[in-house]
Amino acid sequence: MPKPYPQEFRDDVVAVARKGQAPLNQIAKDFGISEGCLHGWMKKADVEDGNRPGVSEKQSGEVRELKKTQPALGAGERGPATCCCLSVPGEPAGKIVFPLVREMAATGARLRVPVVVACGVLGLSTQGYYQWLKAPICQRDWDDAHLINAALDIHVDDPGYGYRFIADELAEHGIAASENRVWRLCSLQRIFSLHAKKRGLNRKPGPPVHDDLLKVTDGHGRPTRDFTAAAPNIKWLTDITEHPTAEGKLYLCAVKDCYANRIVGYSIDSRMKSSLAASAIRNAISLRTPAGTIVHSDRGSQFRSKKVVRLLKNNDLLGSMGRVGACGDNAAMESFFSLLQKNVLDTKRWETREELRLAIVV
Repeated sequence: MPKPYPQEFRDDVVAVARKGQAPLNQIAKDFGISEGCLHGWMKKADVEDGNRPGVSEKQSGEVRELKKTQPALGAGERGPATCCCLSVPGEPAGKIVFPLVREMAATGARLRVPVVVACGVLGLSTQGYYQWLKAPICQRDWDDAHLINAALDIHVDDPGYGYRFIADELAEHGIAASENRVWRLCSLQRIFSLHAKKRGLNRKPGPPVHDDLLKVTDGHGRPTRDFTAAAPNIKWLTDITEHPTAEGKLYLCAVKDCYANRIVGYSIDSRMKSSLAASAIRNAISLRTPAGTIVHSDRGSQFRSKKVVRLLKNNDLLGSMGRVGACGDNAAMESFFSLLQKNVLDTKRWETREELRLAIVV
């Protein structure tokens, strides 16, 4: 069964088609998809934007979640248990009322009330009370502890992240937390970006996580790189470039196949994070389904991150890295970015990131 096209690729194709600068059949041919597929993507995008009647993806997700919780929220039944209080919807907060139940059920109380009676009168769960009694810790403390653990995991994955990038990553993982709260917890745990402290000019680069698999020796015994391939999906090159707009910088990570010198995957974002490199490689994998392919890059922190290393390993791809400060080690990719710079990026001043994004994709 063929893999679905990446969502970022679909959105870019629809955006190009909506500009109306070329016929739909030509756009579909340029992007390597069928015209019917393009029509389907445009209809779905119209539904998502509210320009066409239909059920959006968000509404479908809400219906699925409602179906999952419907059996537990039927008439006369208790809702799902929480971590500190097994209560039904609408009952008083356990952390406020449970201390009162403990005082009334204490041995030395003037008028001792059994726990079962007190919980029944107050509309609480007896099981929830005993669970709270074993661990009377406020939910905020628990949430902060889980938030700190998630922040530590993100920081270990990419030590260059500060509290702002960590807050963005937490939001992508579905964890709601403001930047101020993330800053407070990161300060308490001393989770700081490696780039936050000023250092001398003699900083050592990070160690390579892969060997240089494209390195060969020429006829004069000098080391060089072989950027040729006998078939598709044997050697891929990847790198990141940036360009300013009136809104701020826009970053592009592209993946190039050495066989046909074509871009087989890309990702564009307003921040240069490890997820940018991982998304570009993931999109290339979805479109090409490679196996044993060499993915060559420079020694940037994005390509050395655990997220990218895991992605390559899980898809049976071979990572390769050049030397530090040697642009010739990835010259074929630098050549593509040079052409992009001359033909697109430097042709005008760009007002918005979306305008530049569409120009790059087209």
